[in-house]
Amino acid sequence: MSTSRDTVLARIRSALTDVPAGDEEAGRPPVRRDYRFAHVLDDPEAVLDLLAENLADYRARVHRCTKEALPDLIARLLADHGSRSVAVPAGLPADWLAAAGAERRPDDGTLTAHRLDTTDSVVTGCALAVAETGTIVLDGGPGQGRRVLTLVPDHHVCVVRADQVVASVPQALPRLDPARPQTWISGPSATSDIELTRVEGVHGPRTLDVVLLEGRGPRG
Repeated sequence: MSTSRDTVLARIRSALTDVPAGDEEAGRPPVRRDYRFAHVLDDPEAVLDLLAENLADYRARVHRCTKEALPDLIARLLADHGSRSVAVPAGLPADWLAAAGAERRPDDGTLTAHRLDTTDSVVTGCALAVAETGTIVLDGGPGQGRRVLTLVPDHHVCVVRADQVVASVPQALPRLDPARPQTWISGPSATSDIELTRVEGVHGPRTLDVVLLEGRGPRG
């Protein structure tokens, strides 16, 4: 008796009958990609506004400031959270924490998961951000650190430069290295039970502060 699996595989074999064996892509016409890659085009300010709106919709706290005002803003965000310690990934610009009063804990090999559990906050940069989905992407590059740094502390401050913001996922993917360990963040960690009761902080920080750093506009 034929199974559903047999039926599906037979249809696949039938669809591939005109493809040379061993080269499924050979002889196929190129895939048309003339569709729109983003809904917000040629308006950098609109892209930034959309990112801020979608981040806030995910319950992230969004702040916009200049490079000069960044150290004071980060210091205030840490103080407002009551943070006495902050994890510092390798490559984080030193001036970002110049005004912070919290104990700095550099990721020098001593930041185990247990020690991070006693660390109040972490400050990082990012690889890029996607406006249409309100998503920040980290890939372990300079100033971002290991994935565990942004999963264990209760508070994450993430700095996003304007030139790191793209409108859509199709614009983001070509700029990312698929071999790097990527973390896609859309708001604070949250989950819901069967009664749709939202609980934050289950799989990561309960509080996400995103700082949009003014500068060059987005690129796609």
